[in-house]
Amino acid sequence: MTVSTPAFVLSGPAETALALAAAPDDWLPRVRLSPQGRWYERLHNDGETEIWLISWLPGQTTGLHDHGGSRGAFAVALGALEERDLGGSRQVTNGQTRAFGADYIHEVHNTSTAPAVSVHVYSPPLSTMNRYELNGSGELVPLIEEKAEQW
Repeated sequence: MTVSTPAFVLSGPAETALALAAAPDDWLPRVRLSPQGRWYERLHNDGETEIWLISWLPGQTTGLHDHGGSRGAFAVALGALEERDLGGSRQVTNGQTRAFGADYIHEVHNTSTAPAVSVHVYSPPLSTMNRYELNGSGELVPLIEEKAEQW
């Protein structure tokens, strides 16, 4: 499925993520749950904006990562997720969004006891993602760069 309706690509990633998250008839039949890891599907890529649908079982996480220079946002469409960045953590629940700039590093984690679904929007589309860990001193350590063709 490609979400090609221009109405979904709004003025920015947060507005686009919220609009699509609020329209479950357009994506709910696509959702799958996978105990092997987060399930995800690209819904749209027009060269300027990319949209992903992701499902999360309890305990599933992204690990610390950036978006390779893309700015973006995610909206929780069902359930709740926890987002942690270098400044702290927060719950993001059904109907809420988080927007971020091109240099943002964060981790998203389903800490609840129920599945969750989120919509992620990036501009420009993702080309790389860098993964990190925090060492024992709390310093950010780069681990690996993933290229878009790996997804």
